[in-house]
Amino acid sequence: MKATGTFEVKLLPLDSYATGSEGISLGRMSIDKTFYGDLAASSEGQMLTAMTAVDSSAGYVAIEQVSGSLHGKKGTFVLQHYGIMDADGQRLILEVVPDSGTGQLSRLSGQMFIYIENGEHSYELDYDLW
Repeated sequence: MKATGTFEVKLLPLDSYATGSEGISLGRMSIDKTFYGDLAASSEGQMLTAMTAVDSSAGYVAIEQVSGSLHGKKGTFVLQHYGIMDADGQRLILEVVPDSGTGQLSRLSGQMFIYIENGEHSYELDYDLW
C-alpha cells in the first residue's frame, strides 16, 4: 500500500553529550513533525548529526514516534532514519521499526521516502499492514 502527503518539520538544537574534533561537529536535535494527507499524524523524536569540515558532507541518524491515523487506521509507530550527504548527493533511509506499531497499526511495516522541493516537504510511505 502507499500513503502520500506533505509535512512540516521543526528542529531545535539540544545539548550534545559527545564533542567533535579535527573539524567534526557533533550535534543533537529534537524533531517535531505534523503530517498531512494519507498520514494524518504528529511525531516527536531526536536526531544525532555529524558535520565535517567539508561543506557538503554530513551524516545523521534519528528516531521518531508517529501518532495519528494512516488511511483512517489509528495508532502509533516508530520511524528510524539513516542519512548521508556528500558532493555526489544524498542517501536517506527511513524505515518503520519492526513491531513498533500500536492500535490499528500494530502490524505495520514499511519504508518512507522524503522529498524536498521549493522548500516544501512531502513523503511517500510504502507499507504493509498485516
